[in-house]
Amino acid sequence: MPTNERVTVTLPAEVVRDIDRLEKNRSKFVLDAVRHELKRRRREDLQRSLRSPHPESEQLAEAGFGDWASGLPEEDAADLVDMKAGTPVRWVPGEGWVEASK
Repeated sequence: MPTNERVTVTLPAEVVRDIDRLEKNRSKFVLDAVRHELKRRRREDLQRSLRSPHPESEQLAEAGFGDWASGLPEEDAADLVDMKAGTPVRWVPGEGWVEASK
């Protein structure tokens, strides 16, 4: 069962009035707004990470997925990924992930 925690948030009076005009349940409105902002920030963080990946990610990209997967226990690697599905990509420093030439 999910648990809730009570928090106190101080907002300008005009913002509270604007919320009250749109929504009877302030808590629901604030929860929806916070979830929306968290989702936006996660997406922004992911985009930033894709533009400038961690050095270990670059090393993994250079090694290739096949090499990485071959180091896994056989029972884990067997159904991990269908190598024939999807679009092959490769990492290009300064450019990011690009479609791999065949």
